[in-house]
Amino acid sequence: MKQARSSLRMATVARAALVAGIVLALDQVTKHTIAAGIAAGEEKKFLPGVTLVHVRNTGVAFSMFSGGGTLVLAFTLVALAVLLGYFLLHPERPWLWVPTGMLVGGAVGNLIDRLANGAVTDFIKLPHWPAFNVADMSITFGVLVLLWVLEGPRHRASDDER
Repeated sequence: MKQARSSLRMATVARAALVAGIVLALDQVTKHTIAAGIAAGEEKKFLPGVTLVHVRNTGVAFSMFSGGGTLVLAFTLVALAVLLGYFLLHPERPWLWVPTGMLVGGAVGNLIDRLANGAVTDFIKLPHWPAFNVADMSITFGVLVLLWVLEGPRHRASDDER
């Protein structure tokens, strides 16, 4: 039993790490591509309704809490610790590795920028919406997937049966 739980934990950690690695790689490659190809403050039309920009964000996703500095860093680290703790305590939870990998990959991608440059590179601009990046998308969808994994249809049905 203990051996099976350990094997399950290792497998789910490996899956989450793979997802996090893919998100991190995509995030860093796109940010470096934008930084090399678009001057800070410049805009380039990409697709109808989508503009590529090069902006520096000192806040969190979608420029919230700009200038938060140490507070943003501390909040991010605490949130990651709570998420990873829950993940490691519940390796049997189906699909939990997906949002965990998405959230960790996105958070680490933005943390790398924040620590190396003091700000995060955002580059995707939609009409009437703040600029964002791949890490922000991964974090946003990671939260939605986490909510679905924790509270999705299967879990509500089993709660009703209790």
